[in-house]
Amino acid sequence: QVQVVESGGGLVQAGDSLTLSCAASGRTFTWLHLAWFRQAPGKEREFVAHRRWGYDPTYYADSVKGRFTVSKDSAKNTVYLQMNSLKPEDTGVYYCAVADYADTAPHTAPGDYGHWGQGTQVTVSS
Repeated sequence: QVQVVESGGGLVQAGDSLTLSCAASGRTFTWLHLAWFRQAPGKEREFVAHRRWGYDPTYYADSVKGRFTVSKDSAKNTVYLQMNSLKPEDTGVYYCAVADYADTAPHTAPGDYGHWGQGTQVTVSS
């Protein structure tokens, strides 16, 4: 059974930085696709970033491009979302999701992913 666990959320001020972590375990993914999504209160879940394990580049939503960076630690099977210059509109619950697709396309729809973490709250105050 696949387990996806996020961590690292918190309350920060506008302009601050925060790093989220995502660890996936439980089975071997041949072509692991990992994505970050977020959901603000009353809004639909939206795509933030996508990366296929072992393959560059990372694909970002326009709203976070230049501010957010995805990196990975292969030894820990962990992916990080470094968020800089945070804005109040970045507030929401951030989710990590994984899937196994034999392609390199950036999968950006929530429905593309079958394994999700529990989410971690990020709150950016103005």
